Amino acid sequence: MKKALIALGMLVFGALAMAAENAAGGDGGIGRGLVAVGMALAVGLGALGTGWAQSRIGSAAVGAVAEKPGMFGTAIIFLLLPETLVIFGIVISFLLLGKL
Repeated sequence: MKKALIALGMLVFGALAMAAENAAGGDGGIGRGLVAVGMALAVGLGALGTGWAQSRIGSAAVGAVAEKPGMFGTAIIFLLLPETLVIFGIVISFLLLGKL
């Protein structure tokens, strides 16, 4: 987990450095780069959280369906609930796209 946080920090700081370099060029400033970083974080972290949640829910759902086949519909609903995180991330990304 520590390595993942370090890698994420390096990516964010690298993106900020590129945004600052873009600001020196004069075509949008650092604000434009930060909006792009925000868009990437909205989708990326939402997808990361969704994947983690679905891995836990999926294994529990397979076990529940193996014991009671009637639980299949409930398991599918619970498996689809975390997908809303990615959908919200994409919506936020499109809202931020209007600010570029």
